[in-house]
Amino acid sequence: MTNSVKDKVSEQEWQARVDLAAAYRIVAYYGWDDLVFTHISARVPGPEHHFLINPYGLMFEEVTASSLVKVDIEGNKVMPSDYDVNPAGFIIHSAVHGARDDALCVMHLHTTEGIAISTLKDGLQAYSQQSLFALSSLSYHDYEGVALNPDEKARLVDDLGDTNFMILRNHGLLTCGNSIADAFTFMFFLQRSCEIQLKAQATGQPMIKIPDQILAGIQTQAKEVTRSAGGSLAWPGILRKLDRVNPGYAN
Repeated sequence: MTNSVKDKVSEQEWQARVDLAAAYRIVAYYGWDDLVFTHISARVPGPEHHFLINPYGLMFEEVTASSLVKVDIEGNKVMPSDYDVNPAGFIIHSAVHGARDDALCVMHLHTTEGIAISTLKDGLQAYSQQSLFALSSLSYHDYEGVALNPDEKARLVDDLGDTNFMILRNHGLLTCGNSIADAFTFMFFLQRSCEIQLKAQATGQPMIKIPDQILAGIQTQAKEVTRSAGGSLAWPGILRKLDRVNPGYAN
């Protein structure tokens, strides 16, 4: 199976498959998965608007490069696969991919902390250094029920605008980036900032917000922190970790 898929796709697509499978597995490692019900999608390199997404029914820790399903913008399979695609999941992902050429990877998760923050009227607040990265490019989308209505796509895209972080009210978190590594790194900051805020709020003590002028300069500072490499700075280390704790994603 592995060799047959690898032999049928370009070298660039195979690398995208390996990185996307790794993203699924590192999400599982951190405990951010929700059985089989959330998704990470990535655009296949090349002129076709084709995308890779998880096979519906596999746990995130089981996803491999060869098991990922290749679909078009409508969610139709364009390469034979024994697996189906979650229609609700692809409604969200196809909306973002279709509207944003820079959104080469879209990550949507239902973490406990992310959903908790999404239910708070004031949402994510500038309580931690980690939150500043998300707040510098954050949007919100109101809950409309399970994402099965194609009409919701236009409203979600309008709410997202040109941001890279989104909190879906009463639902979860979403990030997009121009690489799989970037989308994961954005989610790491967003998820961690939700965790920190909830832990701080649980103390019941007065909280100190970071001043607005610091938030305003965070995007420039973020480039300095990552040496302008974005998520790719940490990604090789993530792959090495997976090789130790959950190898096999590149099969």
